[in-house]
Amino acid sequence: MELQIRGRTSGEVADSSSSRPSVSNRRSKDAFHRFTQQNLPACKPILTPGWVITIFLLTGMILLPTGLLVLRVSQSIVEIVDRYDNDCVPEEFRGNKVAYIKDSSISKICIRQLRVMKRMKAPISIYYQLDNFYQNHRRYVKSRSDSQLQRGLKQQDTGQCQPLDSSNGLPIVPCGLIAWSLFNDTFDFFRGGVPLAVNRKNIAWSSDRDRKFGGDVFPFNFQNGTMAGGASLDPTLPLSEQEDLMVWMRVAALPSFRKLYGRIDADIDRGEIVEVRLVNNYNTYNFGGTKKLVLSTSHWLGAKNDFLGGACVSAGCVSVLMAVAAALLHVRNPRPRSDPALLSRSRKNGGL
Repeated sequence: MELQIRGRTSGEVADSSSSRPSVSNRRSKDAFHRFTQQNLPACKPILTPGWVITIFLLTGMILLPTGLLVLRVSQSIVEIVDRYDNDCVPEEFRGNKVAYIKDSSISKICIRQLRVMKRMKAPISIYYQLDNFYQNHRRYVKSRSDSQLQRGLKQQDTGQCQPLDSSNGLPIVPCGLIAWSLFNDTFDFFRGGVPLAVNRKNIAWSSDRDRKFGGDVFPFNFQNGTMAGGASLDPTLPLSEQEDLMVWMRVAALPSFRKLYGRIDADIDRGEIVEVRLVNNYNTYNFGGTKKLVLSTSHWLGAKNDFLGGACVSAGCVSVLMAVAAALLHVRNPRPRSDPALLSRSRKNGGL
């Protein structure tokens, strides 16, 4: 046998060596086999009753204080909410509000008195809130041209804005339903007969001001057709400076939403009365919507929102209750634990 092996030609030796699988091929096949059999090295902790109880307790101990802190911060925020869409309609038009809002010959000026129950520290954010307004509707969301907002009349393809892409044979800038339905109620604030200055700068995202709305794009032929929508735009200002438009075109995901109108950079003491002279122009009566004016302070977590704190407290309570329940069940019906070394994944070769 040794003589026969030694007597092989070099070609025969090469053929026999090529027929054998290489070391790398054997390793790859072995790795693939271990992968398909889920036998690769991995962290597979054994959740004993002690570990489960400890994890639930730690989760509850973290979530409960966090939720209580967030709730306390949220409750410290002073907020005034005033619904004005019904009270600002004259008595004789309460039965036909749509006719009132569409009649341009009727004055839409309305005066509201807001009493401050707690001291409000500057800056005081001013929001308008709309309910039952579905800005997330598919056709509404698509009715815009982001390229036109950046390039203006240089952008010729505005088919997605139809039927509000042109008026009187001329293109509209900005086009589409979103811009056309821009909120057009206005608010002026007075304290003791003295006007309160409203800062309407920096209410939009900096990314919108710097990149999304062109600095050399000016409103053109906007709200000049027979189908008038919401507010008009200043044709002498570029879109990058029309921040109320930017705020409005950030469409809301829910039918009830708030949008920032401006800020009051002055403190308002407890017991003071803020007079609001508003112009009730926006037509929410046609679709059964409501309008509210909101004055709110802010904190390091932002505006008032009890949901996050309530969710943390609820989850923390559930975690603690689960830990207590698991501990009682384990004490009442203890279950002996097997030796982890006897588990198949702990053996050297693996397998069942």
